[in-house]
Amino acid sequence: MDRETPDIAPPKLINALRGSGLLPAIIFMPTRRKCDESALEVASDKSQKHDQEKQRKREEIFAEFAAENPEIKNHKHRKILVNAGVASHHAGHIPAWKLVIEKMMSAGLLNAIFATSTVAAGVDFPARTVVVSNADTRGNEGWRPLRASELQQMTGRAGRRGKDNVGFIVLAPGQFQNPKKIAELLKAQPDPLHSQFRATYTSLLNLLDAFGEFTYLRDIAEKSFAFRKTRQQIESLRKGADENLDKIAAKLSVDGYGLTIDNVFGFERLTSALMRLQEKLPTTRAEMRHNWLRENVVAGRIITQGRSGKRLFMVLNVHADAVSAMRDDGQGTTLPLERVNRVYEKTYAVRHDTIEQAFFDVFDGKNRPLDEPKVSFKKGGDNDAAAVINGLIDKLMPDILSGDARHQATQLLWEERENAEKVTMIRRDIAFLKDEIWLPFERRAKVLDHFGYLDFYAEKVTERGKWLADLRIDRPLLAGEALRRGIFDELEPKYAAGMMAALAADPERNYGELYLSDKLIDLLSQFESVIYDISKVEGRFGVEPAEDINYSAAAAAERWAAGMDWATLVARTKAEEGDLVRLLSRTGEALLQIAHLKEATPKAAEIAQMTAEIVLREPVR
Repeated sequence: MDRETPDIAPPKLINALRGSGLLPAIIFMPTRRKCDESALEVASDKSQKHDQEKQRKREEIFAEFAAENPEIKNHKHRKILVNAGVASHHAGHIPAWKLVIEKMMSAGLLNAIFATSTVAAGVDFPARTVVVSNADTRGNEGWRPLRASELQQMTGRAGRRGKDNVGFIVLAPGQFQNPKKIAELLKAQPDPLHSQFRATYTSLLNLLDAFGEFTYLRDIAEKSFAFRKTRQQIESLRKGADENLDKIAAKLSVDGYGLTIDNVFGFERLTSALMRLQEKLPTTRAEMRHNWLRENVVAGRIITQGRSGKRLFMVLNVHADAVSAMRDDGQGTTLPLERVNRVYEKTYAVRHDTIEQAFFDVFDGKNRPLDEPKVSFKKGGDNDAAAVINGLIDKLMPDILSGDARHQATQLLWEERENAEKVTMIRRDIAFLKDEIWLPFERRAKVLDHFGYLDFYAEKVTERGKWLADLRIDRPLLAGEALRRGIFDELEPKYAAGMMAALAADPERNYGELYLSDKLIDLLSQFESVIYDISKVEGRFGVEPAEDINYSAAAAAERWAAGMDWATLVARTKAEEGDLVRLLSRTGEALLQIAHLKEATPKAAEIAQMTAEIVLREPVR
C-alpha cells in the first residue's frame, strides 16, 4: 500500500464495518490521544445509526455502576459512551471507567471500542472484528514497529465465542499502514520470552537468607531462564570438552605406557609455562618494570603514584593497564599502570572495615614496599626456572619407563597436548561465562556489604538486611537508607506521600505542573543526598545507578494526601486519570510495605500506615 494513503476517518470506518455486518469491533489505535479523538469523532457524526433499546440499557448499566463508583459520574466521555455506543479504552482512564466499558461490550451494547495495543493482553471482551490501523505503535521509547506477539494478541480478540463461526481482521488504510509487514507478523513465530529474573538487592538478600551461601545463589542464577542462552553456550562448551577428554582417554587406553589423564594435563600446563618462559625477555628496564607492575599491582594492595608518592591508594581492581583505586581520603580514582610508583607488600581484603587499617599499616611502617627488580643483561637468567620445569616434566613419567618406552611415552604426551590445551581453554571460557552471570549479583552484594545489610565474606544477611529484604518496592536500598537515617520518622502524611511517590513513580512520566511545597523540597534534597551516597558506592563496585526520582509525582501525591479532591487534582495536574490512579496506587502499596516494618522502624511504620489510608481513598484502590 502507498505510504501516502490518507487515514480513513473513524465515522467512515464505523459505517463501512456496519454495512458489511462487521460490528462490534475493537479498533486498535497507536496512541491514547488518537483513541479519545476517534471516539469523539464518531459520537459527533450525525450519519451514525443508533439503537434506542441498546442506548436505554447502556444508561441503566452506567447509572447502576456510577452509584457504586461515583468517580465516573462526570467522566468527560460519559455521553459518548451512553449515546453513541462507542468508547475509548486505554491506560489513561481510571479502572472504574474501563470496567463499565468492558461490561457493556460483554453485554453486546457497544458498536466499537478504540483501544491501544496494550489492551489486547489485559482484557477479554468479545468482538466480531478487529481493526488494525497502524503497523507501528508508540511506547515509552517512542515510535516502533508492532511485535509479532502484540499483533497476535490483538488479532486473537476477533470472533465472539458462541456467536461467530469466524472472526475478522481488517487493515484500515492509512499513512503508516503496511499490509505486507502485518502479513509477515501474523505468520511469524511468537516473540521470544524474556525472563524477569534480575540481580536486585531484594532478590539477593532473600536468596542469601534462605540458602546461606553464595554457592547456592550462583547455581540458582545459572539455572534461571534469564540465562538460558548463556547456559546453552556452557553446555555446548562442556560437550566439546568431553569430546576432547574422550579422545585422550581412548588414546591412553590403547597403549598409554601407564600414563593417566592427569599426566596429560600436567604435561600441558608445564610445557605451556616453559614456552612462556622461553619467549623473548624484556630488553629494557621499561618493559621489565611494566611486567613487574602487572604481576604485583593487584586488588587489595597499597600503592603510590607519581614522583612524590605522598598519597596512598588501595587497589580495587585492575583492567588491562587501568588501575581502579580508592585514595586515602576516601575518593575513588582511576590511574594508568605506568604511573604507579611504589607497591606495598601486604594484600588486604577489599572491604570497608579493612581499608582504613591498610593505610595505617603503611604510616606505622608495618607494611613495607616491595623491592623492584633491577634490569639484568644476562640472557640466561631463565635457565634455573626452565631446569625446574623440565625436572617436573620428567617426574610425570612412570618410574618403570626407560629408554625407547620413555621416549614413546613423551611422544604420546606431545600428541595429546593439543587436546588437553583445548579442554583447558574451554574450561576457562566456561568459568568466564559463569562469572558473567554471577558478577551483577556479586557487585550488588558488595554494595549491600558496604551499607551493612550483609556480610560479604561471611556470606550472611545481617539483621538490618533482613528487614530490607521484606521491603518489596522499587529501589529498596534507597528507601532502606532513608528509613535508617530517620528521614521518615517525623513526617506529616502529605510529605511522606510526596517522598514515596517520587520513589514509586515511573521516572520518565510527567504528572503535571503542580508546585512542591518548600518543606517537601527540603525533604527531597535529603533524599537526593542519600541517592548521591548510594550512587557513589554503586559506581565504585560497577553497579549502574538507578534513575532519578520524579518530582512531578511528588507534587501530585503531596496535594492528594493533603486533601485535594479528585476532580481538582486531575484539573490542576492535567495528567490522565489512569496515570494518576496508577501512581497513587503504587505509592500506597509502597507505604503499606513500610507499615509492616513495625519492629525495625516503628515511627516510620506508623506514619506510613496513616499515610497509606489517606492515599488509597476513592477512586484510588
